[in-house]
Amino acid sequence: MIKRGITVGFPIMLGYLPIAITYGVLAKQSGLSLFELTMMSVFVFAGASQFMGANMIAVGAGASEIIIATFVLNFRHFVMSLSFMNRLRAVAPKWRASLSLGLTDETFAVSSLHTKEAEEEKGAYFYLSLFLTAYLSWIVGSFLGGVLGEVIPEKLSQSMGIALYAMFIGLLVPSVKKELKVGLVAIIAMLIHVLCSYVLHMSSGWAIVFGTIVGGFSGVFLLEEDEQS
Repeated sequence: MIKRGITVGFPIMLGYLPIAITYGVLAKQSGLSLFELTMMSVFVFAGASQFMGANMIAVGAGASEIIIATFVLNFRHFVMSLSFMNRLRAVAPKWRASLSLGLTDETFAVSSLHTKEAEEEKGAYFYLSLFLTAYLSWIVGSFLGGVLGEVIPEKLSQSMGIALYAMFIGLLVPSVKKELKVGLVAIIAMLIHVLCSYVLHMSSGWAIVFGTIVGGFSGVFLLEEDEQS
């Protein structure tokens, strides 16, 4: 079971390493120490939130702004955890509660395709090894990125900032292809951010928070109309 879990988690590891390295470089550029950026990966383990957090730290956002923005961005984890618990009913509750800490978009998607392992003997070890493979690769990649951020030229590390926007665009485009109204949600969030930043003169941190919240709520109504039709 452990070997099978590592094998299934290997493609996630290959995908995580370059993104984690990029995060490490950007976090180092944002002013975090090697220890701090690595511990963020240890305790947070959420790529999009860590990229956003590093960016908010770079613009001088406060702790409350970062916490609220991260909570809103990661709210989907409540839904993923409930779905994970439901699909793996054959696994002991103590295992399910612990394993839910390792859920990301990628590990959730892969584990959802391997529900039969939950019914096998020691099936929990399959999910544990799968999640640990992804988790450890993210931590190692973050550490390597932090080290790399200390030695590469500053101009080169600054140019890697485009990776933040490329990652979010890469996440957005497939959803927009499936449903155009998702693009409208992104535009609404962007406009709210601009309004808060340049008209209301809010801090960058609170502008991100309000843009995320209003954009998310607009999606609830826009996409709900689509489902009803």
